[in-house]
Amino acid sequence: MGVLRTWKTWYENSSFRKKVLYSFLLVSLVPVTVLGAFSYIQTRNILIHREKEVVQETLKQSVLSLGYTLNAYKNIMDNITWDSTIRQALIQRYSDNYEMYLAYRDVIDPTFFRITNLNPLVRQITVYSENPTLNPHGNALRPMEEIPVTFDDYDYQIHWVFRENESLDMYCRIYTEGYEEDYREGGREKNIVYLSLDYDGTFSGLSSLFGEDYGVLVLDEEGSTVFSCDTFGESGEEYRLTAADVWDGKGSGYVLQQESLPVNGWTVYLYRPLAVISASAMSIPLLVAVMVMICVAVVLVASFALTDNVVRRLEKLIKYIDAVEAGDLTAAVADGGKDEIGVLMRRFGEMVERLNHMVKEVYESRIAQQQYEVRALQAQINPHFLYNSLSLINWKAIMAGEEEISEMTQLLSTFYRTTLNKGKNVTRVKDEWDNTCSYARIQNMLHSEKINMRMEIDETILEYEILNLLLQPLVENAVVHGLDHRTEPGEKCLCVRGKQTETDLVFTVEDNGCGIAAKVLESILTIDSNGYGIQNVHHRVQLYYGEQYGLTYESREGEGTRATLRVPKRMRQQEESQ
Repeated sequence: MGVLRTWKTWYENSSFRKKVLYSFLLVSLVPVTVLGAFSYIQTRNILIHREKEVVQETLKQSVLSLGYTLNAYKNIMDNITWDSTIRQALIQRYSDNYEMYLAYRDVIDPTFFRITNLNPLVRQITVYSENPTLNPHGNALRPMEEIPVTFDDYDYQIHWVFRENESLDMYCRIYTEGYEEDYREGGREKNIVYLSLDYDGTFSGLSSLFGEDYGVLVLDEEGSTVFSCDTFGESGEEYRLTAADVWDGKGSGYVLQQESLPVNGWTVYLYRPLAVISASAMSIPLLVAVMVMICVAVVLVASFALTDNVVRRLEKLIKYIDAVEAGDLTAAVADGGKDEIGVLMRRFGEMVERLNHMVKEVYESRIAQQQYEVRALQAQINPHFLYNSLSLINWKAIMAGEEEISEMTQLLSTFYRTTLNKGKNVTRVKDEWDNTCSYARIQNMLHSEKINMRMEIDETILEYEILNLLLQPLVENAVVHGLDHRTEPGEKCLCVRGKQTETDLVFTVEDNGCGIAAKVLESILTIDSNGYGIQNVHHRVQLYYGEQYGLTYESREGEGTRATLRVPKRMRQQEESQ
């Protein structure tokens, strides 16, 4: 109390200039210091928050792309393991080499040749067989004792094997349930298909997500590292995370995001060090220190002249900061002059303006990325080469009297023509319907015409416009995940309908397959869903048309599933002449 009384007496007995000087020093230094600390903390938090959004969105898109790639090769494995002609060729007992030669020439070699030529990442396809009457055939068919992995179980699940910096391999038992006893009494002969993918090519999309200062880890379900890369170099060794660091919770010093790959249960981690992100905000404390020193010198020279000016502009700056803190990133700050406080005001305004632009850019890029995704997938196929090849196959089939091959070729031609859609994201309902019908017909042919398919559409809606590739994933999901898993006796049925209401177009895809469990149904359209194609369709529709549109699902286990797609009615605009 005595010290405070002494300082009060001294202040009251000082001259007015000293009072103004000391008061101005106190009032100016405290706000500048608080402003510096506040700006640093806020800027650091904003940078970290923005970085989290960028990392999360980048990771999400990368995982979608990687998941699409892996799922494509999973579908290849499924097609091989469930192909009845390949199965018959592998379990048949051969009495002479000519019969075996025909199986190689007409079934195994054409199938494997087509897959390896259409999929550049496929390095090798080999079937390991226990059939004692089959002779080895190059890399296409080898005896079971040569298989490079241990395979003791009898399931029909796809297993993944990775050899770092070498290959990513898949193997699965070919479906022969119910056929073994016809050829080998008392035993079960196994046939394992082994597919090897290019390791670097598979994960190439994860190696160029950012320019610098980031790392990627891909871990399998057991926590082992499938793939890792980073751009820290030798000088940034302390920033590098391992699988053990992730499991031990050592990612607190990072912006660390993770996404799961539904196709095989792997987890992808993308991380950036907080120290690198925070470094861009370190200039603020230094700037504040410089400003304090200049303010002190100016106050000593012209305290009275600057008091009103400094206080007034600081008040404006504080109001601007309050507006930013309240979430208003669009407020404009007036030029505060050419002195240090004016520089601080302009720099802070420019910083907030850049932050506002970056935030908008992150959200606006989501729609663009969805469009680029479809176009990138479409651009992977050479349309002219594909159409010419299919036309040649069709001609050959007609000349040979193979009507089924000709029909399949024409269906594939229609399917890919409507899928590519000249690189456009929007198409006519008619073209989308032709695409879906072609795909459904192809599936029925692949299933030996055992599916009762009904395709019904209101022809008055054919000229409306719709996003490309919305119905085919629904049909694929109904066949692969519904009808293929049906265990109940009776006919398999698939019904696709298209109709209209006053304002909307409504499409339904209904099957009588195995149905969907209630717990899975709740999250089928969310980030936790295992269905990449369904989730992608729903997300694209909502981004393009609005959240009131998209997919809804109804299902009962053992009875079937109904998917309903709703989009607004829009007439197709006149295309510009090419």
